[in-house]
Amino acid sequence: MRPEALGEAVLDVAVLVSVGRHPVTGRARRADQDARGVELAKSLERAQVTLLHAGTLGEEDEEALRGYLGMGLPSLALIEQPRGADVLPALARALEEANPQLVIAGERAEQGEGSGMLPYLLAERLGWPLIGGVADVESIENGTATLLQALPRGQRRRLRVRLPAIVSVDAAAPAARQSAFGPARRGEIEAEPAAVEWDEAQTEWSVTPARKRPKRLKIVKAASARDRFKAAAAKAEGGSGQVLTDVTPEQGAEAIFKLLKEEGVLR
Repeated sequence: MRPEALGEAVLDVAVLVSVGRHPVTGRARRADQDARGVELAKSLERAQVTLLHAGTLGEEDEEALRGYLGMGLPSLALIEQPRGADVLPALARALEEANPQLVIAGERAEQGEGSGMLPYLLAERLGWPLIGGVADVESIENGTATLLQALPRGQRRRLRVRLPAIVSVDAAAPAARQSAFGPARRGEIEAEPAAVEWDEAQTEWSVTPARKRPKRLKIVKAASARDRFKAAAAKAEGGSGQVLTDVTPEQGAEAIFKLLKEEGVLR
């Protein structure tokens, strides 16, 4: 029996999900941070969770989106937006109509633009507060949410925010449960047509495949600012290098080329 049938207060939660990309194989999958957001929403008491995705429904996209349904949710709302469209207006309109109390999103997409700006732009457009890097939602009482925000080096900060609000999930949030095949197949993807606004700035971009960066000659790993300062101020220790004096430019260039080959910078 649903909570509203028992007369209990229901917390309306919307989770924004996207199609992820596996970092090794490149295959479409559920995005890790978005899946953690779904896990966070399901852990809340008396929560009625709605999944929202703005995009298309290609074969690969559908398999990835069903990965979220396999976490135990009956349906997913697909706001139809073609590739190259600006999804911000369509998502903002959908949230204004649904009027959830809490919106959960990943910090950034795993493919496409991946700027991490979408939650901030949504919060600005809706006039809602935004808390980034959330690791847990401790409680929600009297229209106020108590959150744990992840900080560097494993630290946490407790924050309280008035609802409605938007939160973005950090990688420190609990890992998502495994997606079950049966619920993923039975779940419904409900397409909702929406007005399309094209992202004119994106048409002017030049997109090229990323290249592997050259190997660093030296990487200093330090746990504190004091250790980093000592490493930066320390004198270089002698190694297997050699000092070249009175050599021709050709000999010097040959020695530099040999060093770069040995360090793996050049192949």
